[in-house]
Amino acid sequence: MTAVEQPCYTLINLPTDSEPYNEMQLKQDLEKGEIKQKVEALKKIIHMILAGERLPPGFLMLIIRYVLPLQDHLAKKLLLIFWEIVPKTTQDGKLLQEMILVCDAYRKDLQHPNEFLRGSTLRFLCKLKEPELLEPLMPSIRSCLEHRHSYVRRNAVLAIFTIYRNFEFLIPDAPELISTYLEGEHDMSCKRNAFLMLLHADQDRALSYLANCLDQVNTFGDILQLVIVELIYKVCHSNPAERSRFIRCIYNLLNSSSPAVRYEAAGTLVTLSNAPTAIKAAASCYIELIIKESDNNVKLIVLDRLIALKEHPSHERVLQDLVMDILRVLSSPDLEVRKKNVKFSFGFEHEDTGKYRQLLVRTLHTCSIKFPDIAATVIPVLVEFLSDTNELAATDVLVFVREAIQKFDNLQPLIIEKLLECFRDIKSVKVHRAALWILGEYATEVNDIESVLKEINSALGEGPLLEAEQRKDKEVKRPPLRQYLMDGDFFIGAALASTLTKLALRYAKLNEHLKANRFDAEIMLIMAGIIHLGKSGLPTKPITNDDKDHILFCLRVISDRSPTIIEVFVQLCRNALNDMLIAKEIEEASTQKAKEKAGNLIQTDDPINFMQLESDRSGELGENVFEMSLNQAVIGGRGQGQDSNTGVNKLNKVTQLTGFSDPVYAEAYVHVNQYDIVLDVLIVNQTNDTLQNCTLELATLGDLKLVEKPQPVVLAPRDFCNIKANVKVASTENGIIFGNIVYDVTGAASDRNVVVLNDIHIDIMDYIVPASCNDSEFMRMWAEFEWENKVTVNTPITDLAEYLKHLIKSTNMKCLTPEKALSGQCGFMAANMYAKSIFGEDALANLSIEKPFNKPDAPVAGHIRIRAKSQGMALSLGDKINMTQKGLHNSKVTAG
Repeated sequence: MTAVEQPCYTLINLPTDSEPYNEMQLKQDLEKGEIKQKVEALKKIIHMILAGERLPPGFLMLIIRYVLPLQDHLAKKLLLIFWEIVPKTTQDGKLLQEMILVCDAYRKDLQHPNEFLRGSTLRFLCKLKEPELLEPLMPSIRSCLEHRHSYVRRNAVLAIFTIYRNFEFLIPDAPELISTYLEGEHDMSCKRNAFLMLLHADQDRALSYLANCLDQVNTFGDILQLVIVELIYKVCHSNPAERSRFIRCIYNLLNSSSPAVRYEAAGTLVTLSNAPTAIKAAASCYIELIIKESDNNVKLIVLDRLIALKEHPSHERVLQDLVMDILRVLSSPDLEVRKKNVKFSFGFEHEDTGKYRQLLVRTLHTCSIKFPDIAATVIPVLVEFLSDTNELAATDVLVFVREAIQKFDNLQPLIIEKLLECFRDIKSVKVHRAALWILGEYATEVNDIESVLKEINSALGEGPLLEAEQRKDKEVKRPPLRQYLMDGDFFIGAALASTLTKLALRYAKLNEHLKANRFDAEIMLIMAGIIHLGKSGLPTKPITNDDKDHILFCLRVISDRSPTIIEVFVQLCRNALNDMLIAKEIEEASTQKAKEKAGNLIQTDDPINFMQLESDRSGELGENVFEMSLNQAVIGGRGQGQDSNTGVNKLNKVTQLTGFSDPVYAEAYVHVNQYDIVLDVLIVNQTNDTLQNCTLELATLGDLKLVEKPQPVVLAPRDFCNIKANVKVASTENGIIFGNIVYDVTGAASDRNVVVLNDIHIDIMDYIVPASCNDSEFMRMWAEFEWENKVTVNTPITDLAEYLKHLIKSTNMKCLTPEKALSGQCGFMAANMYAKSIFGEDALANLSIEKPFNKPDAPVAGHIRIRAKSQGMALSLGDKINMTQKGLHNSKVTAG
């Protein structure tokens, strides 16, 4: 709970009908009705105000006359809501005359013998923003501090705090009053509220009170102890000289009976002291919390604190003595707790931790863009991820920062400041490049530009670069940007040149000529130094011609100052980012709209479930009788040449298993659920004999598994039955179901009869859905996935875009390449595609196709490279593409 507790009124059920209110009836209920009628009339009036309707003339006085004097508790609660939402001033801002009567009524409620009415009224007063109403109530509010019941006293403290914060002139002695009250109070909830007020309103008085009762802190309740920890943390960080005064109190709170207090005290102790005894005491407290707490979430959170302690170089030696105690956490039954504990104890990181951090970053990204008010709070937290060893999470942070700094102008100074703070701690060259781009694009003020250049010089080290490296030992530790260059990565040098050029062009417009020339000379020296270092032979790899040409181009831009090129550097780069963000929003909106539309789509053959028609077989709920009848009607109608849309989707999934001349005819309707396949097999006895022990025997090929063996049945002459079989699916690959039907003939002396069934091929497309990912994720997965299947394009299609549409439709993959990049007329096309299976398997595809300009009727040629983590996924997707291409050829031959 924060310093000012918000009033929590009991939820009142208000009328929800849509009929207009009868004002005359409401007026009669207020004037002549019983208490119940008056309460209901008040409910309706509250509902009118909440719905935005104007209060009828004279109703305010009616409520004052006929409802305000009521002593009914429900009426009192409703009135608190009413006075909170009703307009209290005229159009010119003056207080309504009727509110004087209301003020007198609440003065009486503040003196009411019932403690609930007093406390509720005090909570209501926290919402009032009119000092004219509060001023006459101040003596009564003060008197509530001496009430016998703690509920009234603690709400009186909150009311005084709120009034003091909003209208200090009404109670200027509030800190002194609450300080005196705190010394004589014994209830912990009241003391907590009073101490919390002093913490925010008069910190010196709070410290004075704490100093007088330091020896008694262990006897306080946990809610007061938590506030004391908060005060000590704030005071010791703002005034380090106070640490020695209060650190003993923090040590004592490590033994509190409340786990929350111990946790906060341990965290505060670590921030106040780096002494080994303090670190050991805090770590021991954390370990005890992990072992004793039953909630796995608490265990994981506290383990994170221990991991953060270990990352500090001076703390690791202290924690080594506690390893055996830490290993006791392995007795926890939760797998995640054991994994995190092992990671802490042995120093390795679980493979999914990085993905989890990445997911957190993306979630915060989405929330911040959707609710801009929280972006200022989230950005400092997220920027800390830039120094994370997980490059994916750090890259996602920069994607978020880039979007936030473009969309929210008010956050640009904050983002620049935080990026500069963590710039030297970044561990990835890719993240450094992206950070340089943001700093070069959005550092537009003189102070920001100078700070960016200072940080770049710090990350490059002393210069000139070549001379400095010739003097240094090869094993010496270098600043990050220079280390990248010495490793042969001069692309970061080209990115740095672009950033410096943007800074120089903006700096020249903001300063006088001499100062701008000095700035230009400094950054030109940096760029020339990078080129000399790249050509010297000292780095692992020399600078590439592309990177050298780009740096030389930037040098020429600074020296020539061409207006056209200046516009490219200063304006068009940011415009391109804005266009990209707009295109991304449009794509996300269209995707969401398509999902919503698909979610509301109802097929014509979808069955209607009638609960009355549900059959009950042996106490278990069976299939819908109506749906069974519909299926049989559809199956029966196929031989009569019906061409209705009803049942078309189901007819497409019917597979004929035997021939029409076989003694037993069978066909199966294949229904694919998310993780299993239901085979509804129709078996028809086409003989005049009774078939005994007629059994459907099935087997599977691929990653399929038959759940249970179908039971034998007896078929009378010319009879039929339906047998259902469930097949579980474990992965995405082409599967085959095969088998036979065996039976005995009544009275026959021969062996069992067998009818072999046709194979049922499971379509991989039933388990693949389109998915989205960004370019960095696509490239990461492309590099990680070990299985590749290269499919040659063999199609009669002559248009590049048409072939791409055909491929997307036949593979259920989503094209990740923007539509603008695919538009236009040219002789080649390259596109990336991505899909996921319902089992979480990823499938990537790269389409590279071409068509000669001088042969308009020539078919598209090229290759499709498929990459997946599993062999079955890669092979099955390739087989599907080949099958669809073969189908296109067959259809063209048939048409010809």
